[in-house]
Amino acid sequence: MATTAAHHTAQTAGSQAYDGQGGAPRAPDGPDTADGTTAYERAFDTAVAADERVEPRDWMPDAYRATLVRQIAQHAHSEIIGMQPEANWISRAPSLRRKAILMAKVQDEAGHGLYLYSAAETLGTSREELLDKLHTGRQKYSSIFNYPTLTWADVGAVGWLVDGAAITNQVPLCRCSYGPYARAMVRICKEESFHQRQGYELLLALSRGTPEQHAMAQDAVDRWWWPSLMMFGPPDDESAHSAQSMAWKIKRHSNDELRQRFVDICVPQAESLGLALPDPDLRWNEERGHHDFGAIDWTEFWDVLKGNGPCNEQRITQRRRAHDEGTWVRQSAAAYAAKHHDGTGASRG
Repeated sequence: MATTAAHHTAQTAGSQAYDGQGGAPRAPDGPDTADGTTAYERAFDTAVAADERVEPRDWMPDAYRATLVRQIAQHAHSEIIGMQPEANWISRAPSLRRKAILMAKVQDEAGHGLYLYSAAETLGTSREELLDKLHTGRQKYSSIFNYPTLTWADVGAVGWLVDGAAITNQVPLCRCSYGPYARAMVRICKEESFHQRQGYELLLALSRGTPEQHAMAQDAVDRWWWPSLMMFGPPDDESAHSAQSMAWKIKRHSNDELRQRFVDICVPQAESLGLALPDPDLRWNEERGHHDFGAIDWTEFWDVLKGNGPCNEQRITQRRRAHDEGTWVRQSAAAYAAKHHDGTGASRG
């Protein structure tokens, strides 16, 4: 928790102004200083500037809370929707070992979604509300999961590129200013690292296999490279939320910084795999100390985000169907909990 004197003052006052609805303390009705800020606002700004964690019962600006709900929900939805492209290959995995690995990975992704929905709930929203917004199109998930997995090599490309991009984006989130999100990301990143290595190893086996297997691996990389670069979001000058999220230290790096880092990581890995990245403009820039890369087709990105990707309708339809088919499980769990607990939440034995 934050340790500054100002934040301690706000916490103490907040314990008296707590709204009783599962959210953070209410701020006073008006400013208490000449510059128009309250003790709560000053304490929050001081804590964020000092790299201290904001916790669920601390006061926070409404916009900060809304930004976190939007980002964490999109992250959670992406994990849950992201199970579909790879689960499609569980029954067709070429060996028992590959099947076990893929099943474990898909199970991990379900767990990631649950960690993240739980983190979002600490901000005063419910899981039911978030899922309703997903199913009705009011909240988004990563555009990357609206592309099909056409061959077994796609499972490797998703692991190497998509999970690799996720790690690049998510490791800095372990230092996010909001405590529950940061802590959830520690475990998620450890598991995503396994997923990335699994994908790399799968592609390596195919690349060193028969000419047909090598061609299949190259085809998968050709199709997944550009969508993976789009995962980091639009360019900084077109990103509506990036600057403010960085000011609040929800994010630590801009979209373009993370994208550049990912490209620099992937180039030597592709060389080791014996696969080519599908960008004729990709080359090392000695002056910048980074790789230059070609222009991204942002028209495609926005089109997929609007719902016009290859698999948008398929993904959300399957998600709605799974949710509906699971209604009886949720109802049974609620009935069981009501039967075995009294009104205080204590077990009856």
